[in-house]
Amino acid sequence: MSNALGQSREDERRRPGANRREWADRRFTVAVLIPCRDEEAGIANVVESFREALPAARLYVYDNASRDRTAAAARAAGAEVRFEPSAGKGNVVRRMFADVEADIYVLADGDGACDAKSAPAMIARLVADNLDLVVARRVETAGHQAYRPLHKFGNACFNHLTRALFGGQLTDTLSGYRVMSRRFVKTMPVASEAFEIESEMSIHCLQMGIPYAEVPTRFTGELRGSVSKLRTWRDGLRILFAIGRLKRDIHPFRFFCCVGAALAVLAVTLAMPVFATYLETGLVPRLPTAVLCLGLGMAAYGSFLAGVILDSLSRERYELKRLAYLRQPSLGESGASLSRQPAQGSEDAASESDTASSG
Repeated sequence: MSNALGQSREDERRRPGANRREWADRRFTVAVLIPCRDEEAGIANVVESFREALPAARLYVYDNASRDRTAAAARAAGAEVRFEPSAGKGNVVRRMFADVEADIYVLADGDGACDAKSAPAMIARLVADNLDLVVARRVETAGHQAYRPLHKFGNACFNHLTRALFGGQLTDTLSGYRVMSRRFVKTMPVASEAFEIESEMSIHCLQMGIPYAEVPTRFTGELRGSVSKLRTWRDGLRILFAIGRLKRDIHPFRFFCCVGAALAVLAVTLAMPVFATYLETGLVPRLPTAVLCLGLGMAAYGSFLAGVILDSLSRERYELKRLAYLRQPSLGESGASLSRQPAQGSEDAASESDTASSG
């Protein structure tokens, strides 16, 4: 009886997923990406915490035009340091996604706000459920106010706006702490330059129907000595405009139909008094208003027509992005490291070369 129980426990321990942190680290290559600017005070602690949580991962710190000794502090802590001179989080994320090769990517902030201890669980969720994105849903610890009040209100507004416009169930669309598959990273066309990058990644996931999940993580705010680079009004407006731009690009027919409808309503509202006067007197005394109404009507028609044309182009772009996404293997497709697999073309070329040599 005891032998059977011991054997059962041993089988459970060896089963993939029982010790998911060890299994995920051994089976796939993991890269931790840390963009930072002027984070000399806390970057060493961030690197050490992720080294402790993910000992098998490679840590990359990208210095984004820092004016202090951030790079030296990160290098002394054991991270591989690279540089992106164009200031802006979107710019540095674009560079990281292009440069780094891995199977699983952990994207974290350099200000110490991300709980490194949650990374193994997030990776385990990504691998176990064969997902492409796991978002850390930030939860404030009891008795500690990590968010500034206006930021908390802004996050809630942007979360509701994103769900209303694009669907999905993401509750923290602006989280900077994410675990992503190679398939997601290498097919993500980063167009943002600054802090709107999180909204772009979330909306890209929702548009493409990419499998995702959220994992609650502890959020305590920046480390002491670190100053937030987020500017409330400036970056809030950038995020708002980015959401509007993505809505226009992804759903152009809906966007331009709404614009056309607003123009049409305005034209009809202004034209009603002019038309009533014409019926009573047979004259059009307010000719400029009549011309304005005609222009607004033509603009409404043009907006509707633009929506029809751009919608077909948007569908074509979606299909191309979807095909690019499907060309990348999923995490569950192979147990070998996906980032080290040779391309299909090189395999065919090697096979033909071997055949020719044997001939």
